Amino acid sequence: MKKITAIILAALLMLAGLTACGGGSIGSDEQSGSDSTASLSVVTTIFPVYDWTRNIAGMDDADADINMLIDSGVDLHSYQPSAEDIMKISECDVFIYVGGESDEWVEDALGEAVNKDMVVVNLMEALGDRAKEEEVVEGMQEEDEHDHGEEAEHENGEEADHEDAEHEPGDEEGLEYDEHIWLSLRNASALADVIADALAEADEENADTYKANAAAYKEKLAALDAEYSKAAEEGSTHTLLFGDRFPFRYMTDDYGLDYYAAFVGCSAETEASFETIAFLSGKVDELGLKSVVTIEGTDHSIAESIINNTQSKDQTILTLDSMQSTTADDVAAGTTYLSVMESNLDVLRQALK
Repeated sequence: MKKITAIILAALLMLAGLTACGGGSIGSDEQSGSDSTASLSVVTTIFPVYDWTRNIAGMDDADADINMLIDSGVDLHSYQPSAEDIMKISECDVFIYVGGESDEWVEDALGEAVNKDMVVVNLMEALGDRAKEEEVVEGMQEEDEHDHGEEAEHENGEEADHEDAEHEPGDEEGLEYDEHIWLSLRNASALADVIADALAEADEENADTYKANAAAYKEKLAALDAEYSKAAEEGSTHTLLFGDRFPFRYMTDDYGLDYYAAFVGCSAETEASFETIAFLSGKVDELGLKSVVTIEGTDHSIAESIINNTQSKDQTILTLDSMQSTTADDVAAGTTYLSVMESNLDVLRQALK
């Protein structure tokens, strides 16, 4: 399969070489007004990483062309690079990507790189032991085709403990790591230094600027992190219940929150079983929860079914934004990583009442 993918990517690269390589991703000359002679070319995959990098590079004042590949609301898990995307990666100075299972295409794309001196940053790899394996908790519906390494534990009625797993992300086949690393302000702070180091390696002349910008950005992250901690401490409940996929494990772990959910964060499932609905409805009643949480999107049918099967049937549906559908238009309208996380904090406060 990888050989086939490599052949396809090579063909795409050849095609891209025969076509114009104009704008399309956020950060291109046409969209950001950046100078085509920018001294540093950076390609990022998803919105949070793009926004972190913009802040560390110096926002729009930086002598850098910063691109966001996944800019049309396509989910990270289903994204496939275009010929233009492959060309941008091939020629850039710095390429920054998440590094989970959804980014398996990257290896072949890098094999076609024209710039052999490119600085490449795999963020999950950079996190090391802080990267967490995907977790299936009580009541969560598993996908038949996924082996989360927990069959034995479930057969014995025990829950798996992944906290002490001594594996680097991607080391072993069969281990699936939670890719949603950006939903932790603490991860963001740690990765700000990693990004600053990468920019500095590619552009030594401005290394001090990148490091100073990273330090200033980390102060903002730390201030918001303190607000999250306060919200968790002051909440009357410490449990979130998701009638949806659950990409917020890094966030809940940061603040000692418990959770229940219909599916794991990377699940492709859209319909919950009767057993899943019944279990989650029972938990709402048992814990006296006043809300059921979803992620961004218009389909709240699972959350509605959970509420309709509770005793009071009057819970509120709240939505946390996992930033997996952020578009170029959102960025142009002023959406930032910090603004989304601030909005999520308001939702969290409501959910923990």
